[in-house]
Amino acid sequence: MEMDKARILYNVTVNISDERHDEWVQWMLGHHIAEVLRTGLFIRYKMALLLTRLPEEEGTTYAIQYYLRSQADYDTYQLVYAPALQREALDRFGDAMLAFRTVMELVSEGEAAADDDIEE
Repeated sequence: MEMDKARILYNVTVNISDERHDEWVQWMLGHHIAEVLRTGLFIRYKMALLLTRLPEEEGTTYAIQYYLRSQADYDTYQLVYAPALQREALDRFGDAMLAFRTVMELVSEGEAAADDDIEE
């Protein structure tokens, strides 16, 4: 992969209570994600709403995916920035929010060909 391409995907899955949902979404989109990107270590992000849920599941679940160029950038984020940013979220939302994080190496990425690009 080229160095200007994302190689590492940092995924944060968050379940937020119904009572704090709107406040959390506004805070994420208006503050927290911008703070994460402001570190200069991330290339881009995506935020997705999980559509599948168990009948007994409470709250709403989102996946926020942050893309990085290297494992070293992720390591720097974890060492320098993550503790304060995660503490801020915990202090603000406490038990209303449950988060778990995963880190993945991108192996392959692509897009479907446009119809006119497909040979018959």
